[in-house]
Amino acid sequence: MADLAAGGRALVIMLVVRRFRCDTGGCPRRTFAEQVEGLTFRYGRRTVLQRRLLERVALALAGRAGSRLAEHLSCHASTNTLLKLIREGPDPPLMRAPRVLGVDDFAFRRGHDYGTILIDIEAGRPVDVLPDRTAATLAAWLRAHPGADIVCRDRASAYAEAVRAAAPDAVQVADRFHLWRNLAEAVEKCVVAHRSCLAEPEPTEDERSEGGPDTVLPEGKRATVIRERYAAVQSLHTKGVAIGRIGELLGLDRKTVRKYAHAPTVEQLLIPPLQTRRALAPWVGHLNQRKPRRLGHVRPRAGDSTRTRRSPPSGPPPCTWPS
Repeated sequence: MADLAAGGRALVIMLVVRRFRCDTGGCPRRTFAEQVEGLTFRYGRRTVLQRRLLERVALALAGRAGSRLAEHLSCHASTNTLLKLIREGPDPPLMRAPRVLGVDDFAFRRGHDYGTILIDIEAGRPVDVLPDRTAATLAAWLRAHPGADIVCRDRASAYAEAVRAAAPDAVQVADRFHLWRNLAEAVEKCVVAHRSCLAEPEPTEDERSEGGPDTVLPEGKRATVIRERYAAVQSLHTKGVAIGRIGELLGLDRKTVRKYAHAPTVEQLLIPPLQTRRALAPWVGHLNQRKPRRLGHVRPRAGDSTRTRRSPPSGPPPCTWPS
């Protein structure tokens, strides 16, 4: 096993230990090796002294810089090894809560188990994780870790009750994320409730130009199905039938029924989206002139500017086999 360098050279200790076998049938560990106190540790290929040295190097310089310093100390260790030592080390004990404490909930399993995460807002790092999001658990943590002057939390009543009980002198503030989120949800509910009160926006110049004589509504089987569905959905929706019930009666998805119910006219469902129409706007007239009257291959006429001629094949003519 690797040990601290001696005289600037890497030192390797060849150690012979005994291996024991367990005769108990139900024991999960069949064999285990003898450990030398102060020199070895389980599953270790280094001595305890070299491990402690690398832990201090990793905590001071982290991965790449620590790996370069370890090479100069004749203690070879990769970047991943040093980072693993940092992760395996114990967290420093927390005696007092940070001055600005952030409190928020998260899901261990969405819809079932939730916990509480505590964050040091000024340092930008997590402090602790609580097993649930009840007021009693947070209040017990605040009593064990005094010192929070400001508590930044969401609008849950359980957190507010815990702060008032365990840290009455702390100032409670609502964080910016939850304020914006609650405002957006309130505005969305208000707009949906008063959807009928909103006036349709005036069409822009581009929309007026695209809605001129060059706009031709499509015809065919798909257009007929759209018109029939639109008439059926509008008839039921006018009578006060719910969206879900309309979908069950007509065999349509709720989103499809909602689209047909909220469309002011059937032409809006037949006309392509605005982006597609804007991209093809300069060539709409030309495309409508060249649109065939029946489905099939469009053959270019003589004199068309878009007609292209195939160049004659190069090389010798193909061979003709005698019949």
